[in-house]
Amino acid sequence: MIRFGKISEQEFLADYWQKKPLLIKQALSNFISPVTPDELAGLSLEEEFESRLITGSTADQQWSLSEGPFQENDFSCLSENNWTLLVQAVDRFIPEIEDLIAHFDFIPRWRFDDVMISYAAKGGSVGPHFDFYDVFLLQGSGSRRWTLSNKNCHLDNYLKDVPLRIMDKFTSEQVFDVEPGDVLYVPPKVAHHGVSLDDNCTTLSFGYRSYSHQEMFKDLPQSNPNDYYRDPIWTNSQTPALIPKSAFKVANDISEISAADFAKFVTKLDSLDQKILQQFEYQQQELEFNADTIYRLHSVCKIAYIEINNKIQCFVNGTLLDDHSIDKNTLINFCNQRQLSSIKHLTLSQRLFELNLVEDIQSD
Repeated sequence: MIRFGKISEQEFLADYWQKKPLLIKQALSNFISPVTPDELAGLSLEEEFESRLITGSTADQQWSLSEGPFQENDFSCLSENNWTLLVQAVDRFIPEIEDLIAHFDFIPRWRFDDVMISYAAKGGSVGPHFDFYDVFLLQGSGSRRWTLSNKNCHLDNYLKDVPLRIMDKFTSEQVFDVEPGDVLYVPPKVAHHGVSLDDNCTTLSFGYRSYSHQEMFKDLPQSNPNDYYRDPIWTNSQTPALIPKSAFKVANDISEISAADFAKFVTKLDSLDQKILQQFEYQQQELEFNADTIYRLHSVCKIAYIEINNKIQCFVNGTLLDDHSIDKNTLINFCNQRQLSSIKHLTLSQRLFELNLVEDIQSD
């Protein structure tokens, strides 16, 4: 887990999560990013990765956006300053990046979306903007200056005829300079503008999903597109896969929804993850189950469980894992740890292997 320093984990959850920003100095001390700037550029050349290249600055407002996959000469044509490379969902392919997510498991894992990594030349930026989701910004290398604001965070405050969502009016209220190992937490609808201070700036963005009322409840009458599900105060970081009653009570207060339907919704894969999992399933066809290994849930999989009347229901990728032969404690431990020893838990590991949901951890 990251180290909060002057405040406790519970203080963060009660006073900051989805409420106000927080800079956590040396949250991961002596941190070295598993992915270097050159390696990130290499990933952007691959078709599997969703990547973007952004040039421009707030000084001239001459912004451009290109989408990958890129060619090596795309980078040789760039100027020395004012550009940023972003690569989405790096955790889906790089186990060392996926492992970093556990540092943030004081927030339920089923709320997590993906890890995006950016590299920025000096002056590089994506412009001031705000989002509807939560994000932890971990500085990987170099330094960056973040400017934050609560002002003018509305959808009609964006530059016209620009291929990016960049705010027109942006008033600085807080400024933070970050170094490797620092984490800046930014809640929904807080504008943020990060500018690289050197030529070695990488930032790892740990994003958490936002659920609009329209997305969750398609038949909800008079739903405002700016209305979003808000979390309860989280209290148990030891069970990151558990959907507590407080969470689906919030959803149920918006519009009637069962705990099971809520669990299906929050574990459903998006189209990109479905594509990644389909490719994985194709690769698994020639493999045989090994009863003497450790298996882990594939990185794209979303898993969560609910407990009703002392009974556990586990949901994976929007589907109920309905197997009453699996021991309750075994299932709970797997959901929270996302891995298990097949020699100890043969029934569950074989079942998950047959469903193409797990991979041999030793193959890494």
